[in-house]
Amino acid sequence: MSQQPVIAFIGAGNMARAIIGGLLENGFAAANIWAAEPDASRLQDLAEQGLKTTSDNNEAVAAADMVILAVKPQIMQAVASELADAAQKHQPLFVSIAAGISLDALDRWLGGNAAVVRCMPNTPSLVQTGASGLFANARVSEQQRNLATQAMEAVGIALWVQNEAELDVVTAISGSGPAYYFLMMEAMTAAGTKLGLSEETARGLTLQTALGAARMASSSDVDAAELRRRVTSPKGTTEQAILTFQAEGLEAIVEKAMVACRDRAEAMAAELCKD
Repeated sequence: MSQQPVIAFIGAGNMARAIIGGLLENGFAAANIWAAEPDASRLQDLAEQGLKTTSDNNEAVAAADMVILAVKPQIMQAVASELADAAQKHQPLFVSIAAGISLDALDRWLGGNAAVVRCMPNTPSLVQTGASGLFANARVSEQQRNLATQAMEAVGIALWVQNEAELDVVTAISGSGPAYYFLMMEAMTAAGTKLGLSEETARGLTLQTALGAARMASSSDVDAAELRRRVTSPKGTTEQAILTFQAEGLEAIVEKAMVACRDRAEAMAAELCKD
């Protein structure tokens, strides 16, 4: 990143530390990153990596071009409200990675007229294979959008959605999606064990198969449906498994689960942003 801006993290939990690690690995200068956090042990670890650290959130905001709000949704209102004076004085870009907190609520808590981006990352960001959806309010400039994109691309892919409501769909796909695949891995490992393999062997084969399938799909010039057809020979073993999944309504179950996830995201937003 040329002419690197100053980025401040409010909160230094797992997701914040994942983004920080990605930025550092992508050549971002540690001296241009602030971390504000009440946990002294976390700050010490980050300071040893060359970051500027503080227990004063306002000090970090005052120094920053972009502020990543990485606190739990339940305390976001209190944290953002305490930053309102600094937000109005210094006017950095704010990027919230807290689920369910609307742009309007964030802007209101920050004192109004704030440039705010909502970002829905996911846990594979911890191993730099994350998938993030983003949406900005009207006060975010193109330069600020690019900065938010660069930050999130440090830990995976970053895709902008067309409206804020679509972030709840992002939650249903990539935000919660890793758990869906973990459940499938659990089921395959358990079935393999029941069919006679050792748990270690069943687990190893399951994990490597998931990894290989994801890499094939992400690097292929055809969609997942075509890849599935190519490995499903007529009257073969794979076909029997696929036909069983379809007969049991797998596609409908997935859709129903994602609708439930999206609906819960909408309900949580209403609960969290009512004040």
